[in-house]
Amino acid sequence: MNYAAVDAALAGLHEVKLPAKPDRESVATLPPSFAGAPDFVLKVTARLLANQGDLMPVSAIPLDGCWPTGTARYEKRNIALEIPTWDPAICIQCNKCALVCPHAAIRAKFYEPKELAGAPVGFQSVAFRSTENPGQLYSLQVAPEDCTGCSLCVQVCPAKDKTNPRHKAIDMVEQPRLLASERANWDFFLNLPDPVRAALDNTTVKGSQFQPPLIEFSGACSGCGETPYLKLLTQLVGDRLLIANATGCSSIYGGNLPTTPYCSNKEGRGPAWANSLFEDNAEFGLGLHLAVEQRASTARLLVTRLTAGIGPQLAADLLNADQTTETGIAAQRARVLALRTVLYNLPGADARRLEAHADDLVKKSVWIVGGDGWAYDIGYGGLDHVLASGANVKVLVLDTEVYSNTGGQSSKSTPIGAVAKFAAGGKSVAKKDLALMAMQYGHVYVAKIAFGAKDSQTVTAFREAEAHQGPALIIAYAHCIAHGFPLHLGIEQQKLAVETGYWPLFRYNPAVAAKGEPGLKLDSGVPKGDLARFMANEARFGILKNVAPERATELGQLAQAHVHRHYAYYQQLAAPSPVSHGPAAASAPVSAPAPKL
Repeated sequence: MNYAAVDAALAGLHEVKLPAKPDRESVATLPPSFAGAPDFVLKVTARLLANQGDLMPVSAIPLDGCWPTGTARYEKRNIALEIPTWDPAICIQCNKCALVCPHAAIRAKFYEPKELAGAPVGFQSVAFRSTENPGQLYSLQVAPEDCTGCSLCVQVCPAKDKTNPRHKAIDMVEQPRLLASERANWDFFLNLPDPVRAALDNTTVKGSQFQPPLIEFSGACSGCGETPYLKLLTQLVGDRLLIANATGCSSIYGGNLPTTPYCSNKEGRGPAWANSLFEDNAEFGLGLHLAVEQRASTARLLVTRLTAGIGPQLAADLLNADQTTETGIAAQRARVLALRTVLYNLPGADARRLEAHADDLVKKSVWIVGGDGWAYDIGYGGLDHVLASGANVKVLVLDTEVYSNTGGQSSKSTPIGAVAKFAAGGKSVAKKDLALMAMQYGHVYVAKIAFGAKDSQTVTAFREAEAHQGPALIIAYAHCIAHGFPLHLGIEQQKLAVETGYWPLFRYNPAVAAKGEPGLKLDSGVPKGDLARFMANEARFGILKNVAPERATELGQLAQAHVHRHYAYYQQLAAPSPVSHGPAAASAPVSAPAPKL
């Protein structure tokens, strides 16, 4: 068949006649014009987007290898055939649509009514439902040229018109007729003031989505299951974030030049991001952490040396600041500004060094990010070393259960019955339990999450991991195009994964275990229904039925039995014990009989 296809191609060849000279339409593409953009975007990014990179001198590229962030907002790919529209009359202001948006293309704000002065005709707002912020207005707005039309926001929207249940607070509408008006609305929306960070309740899904996302408009797949987690991370941790990113999907859409989706807030601060090798990202992230610690130590030493010149009270406040809350961090930043004012008139080499290190007095947060191929396989040795070190670093594993970026090869995270490269006959062994292995240490915070199944648990896990004084590991379920189903159904598939027990949700908190309570908390219930309901929706499982139905049935039964054994084991670990609590006390796995199929 392959030979026949090649031979048939020859018959389809035809000559393309070239004109004697170029016509007017053959002139090279002109660089796009971005009104109000920085010089770098105008002189470098625009030319690269026009495919003129080969015509540019090497000197145009930053000499130190650092690339400006926040440039994806200028790309305006404009690929959505349909975009979401908002009906304020039935919206319950839950902000779930903003949470699940993979590209940060739909956002919510609340603000004072006076801010509507000069609003475009048709800009929508409604009274904000909040006892803490009475008299405010609320708006939900889409970026029409940055939305990819994935419709996850519609899938997750819980608000329906009682007279017409098919109509939700968010519906998809043809984009072209809305483009001009929504573009103007989006520009106005961006200029509305952001709420004061310290005044927001980040413990809820709703509150977290009033924080401006610091990753936006990436080139990830439409409906991507990974980017909502990264967006939430930037919202909860904010501009104190340093990311060490393993090679994989997250490094491609995270730093796919010439545009970068990580961006800064209105104060000009945002995450610092770097990509390391696939095999050493955990060690690279540990190095970032050690560098942050050393810089902070140097800053504190210099403050101590200069106490007399700085002033005893300011020096003491800088050194003893409580930075466990957003209010505390805001107060420390105010002290750093006061410190810079004092240092300006303070002579000496130590004063000049402290000027360079002053921002290091504000707490930073190092997160190591990567996929399952990195965390379960090639980079596992380094990851295990970092978790065992006890260092205060956080790890986010975006688990697609396959090497998504390099062509769909099987990883140790690939489940029983799934077909992948190097597992063409269906994987016959269970996926590696990375969470359990990390919990055995006893000092590592561990959580398994799925935003589409239980978004509140996702927010809680991120907050607990950030607050934990030590290593933390979050394993996030990420639906993926490699799974072989339409990604606009990703929310429903995540719900099925949790409901059937395929992906149990839990959190292990060493701080709770240290108090003599069960450290492990199961956040999802006992598996319901047949796992086949979940597997039937994805080509990675269904393809085996077509080529080897008997083996597909056999592996399906193995997978079903594993789900029940796995959940039963975690139930035992989460159960109160008069002797000890938490997985760290388990000396050997406890087997549980599989229920009859």
